[in-house]
Amino acid sequence: MKCPFCSHAETQVVETRVSEDGDFVRRRRQCSACDKRFTTYERPDVNFPVVVKKDGSRADFDSRKVRASMMLALRKRPVGIAQIDNALLSIEQKLLASGLREIESTQVGEHVMRELKRLDKVAYVRFASVYRSFEDVDEFRQLLRDI
Repeated sequence: MKCPFCSHAETQVVETRVSEDGDFVRRRRQCSACDKRFTTYERPDVNFPVVVKKDGSRADFDSRKVRASMMLALRKRPVGIAQIDNALLSIEQKLLASGLREIESTQVGEHVMRELKRLDKVAYVRFASVYRSFEDVDEFRQLLRDI
C-alpha cells in the first residue's frame, strides 16, 4: 500500500479491526519511510446488475434510491429501520444471486413491492399506486382485492 503522505511503496499494518456488522475491515498502517499513520478500509467489491429504465437508458443500481422509495412508502408506518434494512438486504441478495448483468427497472420495482407487501400492506398500496401508475379507480380496487 502506497503512503498517501510521501508516496513510499512500503507500509506496515499496525492494527486490524473488523466492523461491528462485519461489512468491512479497518486497518491502521504506518509508513516505513516517514512514520506517518493512516487508515484503510477493505470492503467486498460486488457488481449489481445495471438497471435498464423504461426509456431504455441504463443506470447503476443504487440501493440508496431503493431505500428512499421504501422509506417514503413506509412514512408514518410502524416498521422499524432494522426491518427496512433486512428487506433491502434481501432485495440486494436476490439481484446478486440472479447473476444477471442487466435488469429491468420494473423487476427491481417488483422486488420492492414484494418486500413492502411482507412488511406493511399500507406501504405496499402506497408504493404500488405510484409505481404502477393506475389509470382509474378500478385498477386500484383490483390491487386492494388482491391483498
